[in-house]
Amino acid sequence: MLRLLPRIKSRASHTLRGFSSYPDLESIPVPESTFTRDKHTEGPISPSMVTESPGPKSLSHFKELAAVQECSSVHFFCDYSSSYGNYVVDADGNRLLDVFSQIASLPLGYNHPSITSALSSPEARVILANRPALGVLPNKDWPSKLDFVLREMSPPPHGEDWDITTMACGSTANENAYKAAFIKYMDTHRDGAPPTQEDLNSSMLNAAPGCPHLSILSFSGAFHGRTFGCLSTTRSKPIHKLDVPHFDWPMAQFPNLKYPLSRFEEDNKAEEAACLAEVEKLLKDSAGGVLSTKIAGMIIEPIQAEGGDNHASADYFRKLRTLAKKYNVTFIVDEVQTGLGATGKMWAHEHWDLEDAPDIVTFAKKAQIAGYFSSKNMRPKEGYRIFNTWMGDPAKMLMLETILREYKKNNLVENARITGGYIKECLHALQKKHQGIIGRVRGLGTFVAVTVYNTSTRDKIIYNMRQKGVEMGACGAFSIRLRPSMMFTPEHAAEFLRIFDEALAEVDVVGECESWDGDWDGVEPRNLINTVTGEQGEFHPISDSTDGIAIAGEYLENMDEEIQEKAF
Repeated sequence: MLRLLPRIKSRASHTLRGFSSYPDLESIPVPESTFTRDKHTEGPISPSMVTESPGPKSLSHFKELAAVQECSSVHFFCDYSSSYGNYVVDADGNRLLDVFSQIASLPLGYNHPSITSALSSPEARVILANRPALGVLPNKDWPSKLDFVLREMSPPPHGEDWDITTMACGSTANENAYKAAFIKYMDTHRDGAPPTQEDLNSSMLNAAPGCPHLSILSFSGAFHGRTFGCLSTTRSKPIHKLDVPHFDWPMAQFPNLKYPLSRFEEDNKAEEAACLAEVEKLLKDSAGGVLSTKIAGMIIEPIQAEGGDNHASADYFRKLRTLAKKYNVTFIVDEVQTGLGATGKMWAHEHWDLEDAPDIVTFAKKAQIAGYFSSKNMRPKEGYRIFNTWMGDPAKMLMLETILREYKKNNLVENARITGGYIKECLHALQKKHQGIIGRVRGLGTFVAVTVYNTSTRDKIIYNMRQKGVEMGACGAFSIRLRPSMMFTPEHAAEFLRIFDEALAEVDVVGECESWDGDWDGVEPRNLINTVTGEQGEFHPISDSTDGIAIAGEYLENMDEEIQEKAF
């Protein structure tokens, strides 16, 4: 049962819990970026708002869209032709500083000249006019393009030790990684022999032995996508899973660390040890036939993003890798959101210093094209085992090539490390200044998050930031996450932090503390999942939303004549 703190009724009641002194943001030096911001083209550093967000034109467009589809997740409607760099312009002419970058998928910001030039090239015209089915009729330069990606962005060890398989999105990357793990497991089970006729016949009946009872182990708080296999490993929010049949696959508890990490080192070691012991028990039970399925693989995010930006130590991940190898389980690292530099390294799992590389690393988002890297022994022996019509998209590969060249030219991974360090230092100062509102500052590079006192206050802060000209996103039940582009410099960060400080100073805490013990800024009050009962608490009601349109939607039914005139 939740133990609730008394309702905070005014601003004064929580400022009493703050510190009498704290570092001022202006006293923290703004570091130099690895490149010079294009001030002339990107425009002023400060955002500009001419209407509320969403404004009347966005509301009008929402009404049009709602006539043909469910769209309550929409924040506002955009004018992409007017957007540039780290600033998105909406349909009403508001210019917002974007620290969410299309859910972490826009590495070079809006309308980057290298991207627009690449997409208007003769090469782009050919591949857009003749999109190939890459699994059967790839273009003559496709092998060299894959080789370029292997050289420029493959995880350690780099290059020839990896295969690369391209896909269209993060879900299909993970889904096919699972298939690769199952295929490898059964090939090992058959000692490399071809499938029997019984295997072939039973597979057509969705029955064993051709369709074996295998599973992928995942973790509480995880998000891996919305296709059937991915949903079975997703454990972040009920809304993703509700009403959809799932595979009976096991789940282990992800560590719930206490903050600040330096103060709770021993507690956190014990927490991670207990979680690792649970994983090993599941692997033993799988090997011993106790579970209803055999665990063929496990999948883990370096940082559980959608689930609340939940972290674990490098030591935890190294030991998890050791367990996977010990029990001959394919070790899959989901870098769909963490990959391509935001954490200050090209791949977040590089922070772990693994002795044995993962068996599979999946990617998407910032790469534009999706897919996975896999060790050579994961390659299926037959064609059409991992296959679909497009097998990726050469136009997206052209964008990735351009992105990687810009990364190298401007040292953008190092820029993320520098900018992220500055953001975290300033957020720690704001945590002290606004004690009682935000806590648990955490992150690597610009992949940063803070926890807010409760869900209602979090949602109010995000909405108010949007009114001040900052587009940002939530994660988990209580947290705000930053996912800026790789072109986001300390100068942009300073402007964001100035506005965030202002918004925190103005907001009143709404509602009651929703953590179990009131220590919301020490232990993440996220919806820890009971791995036996599935119980999560009441932190993700279906009707709740942090999206601008959903919050402003109450006005849709009563758009007065003046608003409608402005909309047109």
